[in-house]
Amino acid sequence: MIRVSQIKIPIDINDVSWYQDQEKKYGRLRKKVAKTLRIGEEQIESISISKHSIDARKKPELFDIYTVDVVIKAGSANGKGSGKNGLEESLVKKCRDKNVSVIKEKRYDFFEKVSARKESEGKDSSTVPDLALNKRICIIGAGPAGLFCGYELAMAGFKPIIFERGADVEKRCEIVDRFWTSGKLDVKTNVQFGEGGAGTFSDGKLNTMVKDKEGRGAEALDIFVKHGAPERIKYESKPHIGTDILKDVVKNIRQSIIDAGGEVYFENQVTELILDDTNALKGLKVSESIVECDAAVLAIGHSARDTFKMLYESKVEMQPKPFAVGFRVEHPQSLINKSQYGVADSKALPAAPYKLTTTTKEGRGVYSFCMCPGGYVVNASSEEGMLAVNGMSYSKRDGKNANSAIIITVDPKDFGSDHVLAGVEFQRKLEKKAFELAGGKIPVERYGDFRKAVTGENFDKISFDSEFNDPQMKGFYEFAAVHEILPEELNTAFVEGMENFGRIIKGYNDERALVSGVESRTSSPVRINRDENGESVNIKGLFPCGEGAGYAGGIMSAAMDGIRTAELVAKKLLD
Repeated sequence: MIRVSQIKIPIDINDVSWYQDQEKKYGRLRKKVAKTLRIGEEQIESISISKHSIDARKKPELFDIYTVDVVIKAGSANGKGSGKNGLEESLVKKCRDKNVSVIKEKRYDFFEKVSARKESEGKDSSTVPDLALNKRICIIGAGPAGLFCGYELAMAGFKPIIFERGADVEKRCEIVDRFWTSGKLDVKTNVQFGEGGAGTFSDGKLNTMVKDKEGRGAEALDIFVKHGAPERIKYESKPHIGTDILKDVVKNIRQSIIDAGGEVYFENQVTELILDDTNALKGLKVSESIVECDAAVLAIGHSARDTFKMLYESKVEMQPKPFAVGFRVEHPQSLINKSQYGVADSKALPAAPYKLTTTTKEGRGVYSFCMCPGGYVVNASSEEGMLAVNGMSYSKRDGKNANSAIIITVDPKDFGSDHVLAGVEFQRKLEKKAFELAGGKIPVERYGDFRKAVTGENFDKISFDSEFNDPQMKGFYEFAAVHEILPEELNTAFVEGMENFGRIIKGYNDERALVSGVESRTSSPVRINRDENGESVNIKGLFPCGEGAGYAGGIMSAAMDGIRTAELVAKKLLD
């Protein structure tokens, strides 16, 4: 297969059909590839997009940048050598282009990663022995880590059992919608708990900073697409699915697990670890029942605070970890489009994202997180008397506002205690303040008022050609003194960050920007320690996994960690 990189195609911002008309898109790519390889278009058997991004460095002159993988028809002219490989190598050598290379397609192989049964020993490495199939594997949590771990194990022939404290995604959507329209919280099923995890009510963002040398990221994307996600997530530079589509994808993954012999139980919370005399796991207490197991994957998510307490009381080794807190900031999407693309509105372009980061004079990191183009701020609370927010977009990202968390790094010295769960209490303190500010509604404040309250300075008005919108939110909101939520030092860092970002995106620090809070669930406040085999360092048979265990930070990294944990669990049971 030949890979051709850096294919540059001008974007006509008035051509709405460009991204929608696949025949037109691939036709232009085919012409570009044929010209680069110096062959006729008829010699190309197939083209698949490997990567796509938008180059806006010369805005408003914009370009699509593609990397494509090309299969050449066998027996095509212009190439010497035997077979397709010889032909491809000859074509690459002949075109003398540094952006053209021969690649070998390598797909993820679960059993290759497990390496439990070697062909040199005369054993079939692609099947699981009956003894291993009879082992019982329980997975605690049906977020990305738990679902992808369960999926890989089920596809390999194991029959995992998944326990999720919240409801299935269909019932969960009804409960969450009712919360947003009535204010009545269900502490067992909400934006944090239930099938799909917290990511189900976000943007379905699938970008990650985790390197994918083992192919787990590509495998996760393949699984998403196989279960209903759009094909483009496999090649977009910043892929997303959207909450509306992600809900069906999650349901389809669950069905695949069940079809392969796995079991999934909703509204069943694990409340206790059952250990033997050697401190090894032998079972779980689920609701009022005892379930024996040979291994359990702990994929509980970052908001399972009662489970963190249970693990602490069970003496599972863990430690506090740094995370970040802050606020959701809303701007008109047109303002962001203007900054990123040079045009405020174009039906031919997707809603523009952004990524911002800075370090304050005091050394605090301030950065954007979970940026939602054309999205909504949502009430993401999970405990009575406390309020947390998150961001969400639908697949079309066609809301009027862009929102992002602007968060400030905190670490154990900020928590006020050296207790393992001090970070949890720090979050709760902030969420309690946020709840009380507006009586359980999302508190919102204009940035100009926030800044003046923090610095005492009058705000210099910023002139630019965009109208500001009202809050775009899921759940009730009310204007209130948001600046009272965080400690003074963090408020100061937030304002310094916003002012720095205003020098990058014109109008970002406009007095009319909306600030709401509190964004407190950015990542787990603890890390559940595990060894090189993926097991808890002091409870054998327990495999901490994903975001709640402190080893992931988003849908993709959690899914990848779930796949890795599935490999480690299988290896343990097959050894």
